[in-house]
Amino acid sequence: MRLIFFQPDIPQNLGASIRLAACFGAGLDVIEPCSFPLKDKALRRAALDYRPLTDYQRYSSYEKWQQTRPPGRVILFTTKGATPLWNFAFQPGDQLMFGRESAGVPDEVHQNADERVVIPMAKGARSLNVSMSAGIALAEAMRQLA
Repeated sequence: MRLIFFQPDIPQNLGASIRLAACFGAGLDVIEPCSFPLKDKALRRAALDYRPLTDYQRYSSYEKWQQTRPPGRVILFTTKGATPLWNFAFQPGDQLMFGRESAGVPDEVHQNADERVVIPMAKGARSLNVSMSAGIALAEAMRQLA
């Protein structure tokens, strides 16, 4: 199982997601450019010393990631998702993709995803924090595959 973050905006969210991936034994891909330097102090503080515990890969662009990504379905988590998380069946090798906090993913990335999933929320709620969304999604995927 891998987490993929498309052009993240907030270093603390990426840092928390690195910790999440390390604790769950998941890989983590970052598709750049990010809205912050990846050597940012806030990222280091949020990730603590967990980065070496994760299969962490950086890609300079979406195109570079596509050229080298491992096999498996790309499951895009989006507020425009077609399938609620609780109705989705995960498979080994799935890659869980999350977009920018400010803008999600471009249409091309959305269309290239194998599946689109939405995390159901209470009426009137707009969105969850991206690292919280990744935690919810990864926990459900791993629960299903246990």
